[in-house]
Amino acid sequence: MARYTGPKCKACRRARTQLCQKKRCAVERRPYPPGEHGRGRVRESDYQIQLREKQKLRTMYGVLEKQFRRYYEEAARRPGITGEHILQMLELRLDNVVWRSGMAASRPQARQLVNHGHFLVNGKKVDIPSYQVRPGDVITVKERSRELIVILHSIDTQDRVVPDWMSVNPDERQISINDRPHRDQIDTDINEQLIVELYSK
Repeated sequence: MARYTGPKCKACRRARTQLCQKKRCAVERRPYPPGEHGRGRVRESDYQIQLREKQKLRTMYGVLEKQFRRYYEEAARRPGITGEHILQMLELRLDNVVWRSGMAASRPQARQLVNHGHFLVNGKKVDIPSYQVRPGDVITVKERSRELIVILHSIDTQDRVVPDWMSVNPDERQISINDRPHRDQIDTDINEQLIVELYSK
């Protein structure tokens, strides 16, 4: 399972916004890009702006470049707006669904829980974080994992609003996917059109 293992807050400083889900992020103390010339950079090219937007989205969902490009190619094949399709596919990843439901404190934690086999999709164990859930799918916590401390703590302390395209029953440890998410239901602060322009060059 490939994933980024470098410094988390370095990507936040590069994007000039908090992408990690830490309580304290380095971007609050140093709101400029890392490196020797971080403070001196003023002018930005169109390419730099587009690249930063793509890197922000990749970092948020914990996706590496090769996999992200596959998402773009799949989205470009589908009829409709390519940028929206990319966001939909990222939102419908199993690890993101677990995080959105409030059963994990962060996306990396949700990824680890899925990878360790704590969740069932339609009664079958799925341990692939990038698994694409579909409308009508029911995700449940495995019977032996229902009382895991991290899941209990996340449910008790979660302050996120569950999006309309899913419904959650925390007592039963169950998530139901009602529909595909629409753009106005995805609260990610991303200009996806810039990403499409970057890849379509």
